[in-house]
Amino acid sequence: MKNAEKTIGNMIDKQKICFISSIDKDGYPNTKAMLQPRKREGIKVIYFSTNTSSMKVQSFKHNPKACVYFCDKRFYRGAMLKGTIEVLEDQASKEMIWKRGDTMYYKEGVTDPDYCVLKFTAISARWYSMFKSVNIEIE
Repeated sequence: MKNAEKTIGNMIDKQKICFISSIDKDGYPNTKAMLQPRKREGIKVIYFSTNTSSMKVQSFKHNPKACVYFCDKRFYRGAMLKGTIEVLEDQASKEMIWKRGDTMYYKEGVTDPDYCVLKFTAISARWYSMFKSVNIEIE
């Protein structure tokens, strides 16, 4: 793969949903559909918005290991990123990714206590395309 960051990044930007996995308190994986990321720094750091009260937030506070999967069903290709998630509840982080219309999910606005940011930091990726997989180390 010539430019993994660019190829995977372009695919991420075009997807409306992705799947995020956490590890529950009993050691089992839990996977949830998420709306597209709000912000990304290459493919190393990706930010999502979510509800503080969600099960996944509680799981990430207990065990930060995570996996995020982006799938382009049109071309049957995908990228699995492994890493960790940090739950950010500070005002600066919340304002950084806030979008107009978010009050649909967070009634009290950007200061809603049930609104937080998930900061995913990738350590590796696996790209699948044209019936082949490639492992990618992320620096």
